[in-house]
Amino acid sequence: MDNNCIFCKIAAGEIPSSTVYEDGEFRVIMDISPAAKGHCIILPKEHAANIFELSEETAGKIFAVAKKVATAMKEELGCEGINVLQNNGEAAGQTVFHVHMHLIPRYKGDGIQMHWTPQEAYDFAAVASAIAAKIQ
Repeated sequence: MDNNCIFCKIAAGEIPSSTVYEDGEFRVIMDISPAAKGHCIILPKEHAANIFELSEETAGKIFAVAKKVATAMKEELGCEGINVLQNNGEAAGQTVFHVHMHLIPRYKGDGIQMHWTPQEAYDFAAVASAIAAKIQ
């Protein structure tokens, strides 16, 4: 735990939150600046600033929690879809530097915009090969 991290304090129960789910490794809370009604954040209790620092074990478990909570959200809220969003680094939109995953309920015509402008094509095979060479 990082004593200077607000998400560590929330995950540990030191700061009140509207908790949706909790187990020994995660706390899922309602986002206080929601994109939609029911927007949740999954907080690992293990501190890691981003996915690059997250343990393999915790990284492997976070999607199981996401599936469990997203399934309950869909049933309760009647949403037509759910965005699963996780940002790493300021350039990617991360504002709190404790890894976390957003679950955002979606409805047709809800006005929430998550899109990008496709970039020009490049040598996909060369970039794929270069990235693949770095995978351990």
